[in-house]
Amino acid sequence: MKKTLSIIALSIIGFGLVSCKKEENKTSQEEGLLEVDSSQYKTDSTGVETASVPQSNQPLTTVALSESNFDFGNIKKGDKVEHVYEITNTGDNPLVISEVKPGCGCTAPDFTKEPILPGKKGKVTLHFDSSSFDGNVQKYADVFANVEKSPIKLTFTANIQP
Repeated sequence: MKKTLSIIALSIIGFGLVSCKKEENKTSQEEGLLEVDSSQYKTDSTGVETASVPQSNQPLTTVALSESNFDFGNIKKGDKVEHVYEITNTGDNPLVISEVKPGCGCTAPDFTKEPILPGKKGKVTLHFDSSSFDGNVQKYADVFANVEKSPIKLTFTANIQP
C-alpha cells in the first residue's frame, strides 16, 4: 500500500514539474497576455501598484469648485438623476479637463471638453442610475486636469427608497 501511494505521489509531482516547464516556455502572445509598459504604474504609500493616468502636457493652473460633494437625498429605486458641478479656472493658464473617470458603471460623466480660460467656468455633470441599489450609497468620479493635485474627486450621496 505504501509503495502504491509513493508511486502516485511521485507521478503527481513529476507531472507538476513537467507542466511547469511547459508553462515557462509559452510566450505572452501564446498565453493571450498583453505586454504592459510598467511606466504606467506607480507604487502608493502602502506599496501597492496602481495604474496612473498620463500627466497632461498643459501648463498647470488652479481651480475652485462650487462644491465637491452633493446629496440627492431620498430618491426612488430606478430613478436616473444628475448633478452639475461647476468648476472655475482661478489660475493664469487655460484649464484642460482630459478625463472624468467614475468609480462604477452606474455613474456616467459629461464635462466641458474645450479649454476653460482663466476666470471662466466649466461643468462636470454626473448622471447616476439607481436601479441596482438600495439604501444609502456614496459614489465618486475622478476629474483629471492640468492642476497640481489631480485627480479632483467629486462625490455624491443618495438614499434609495424601494
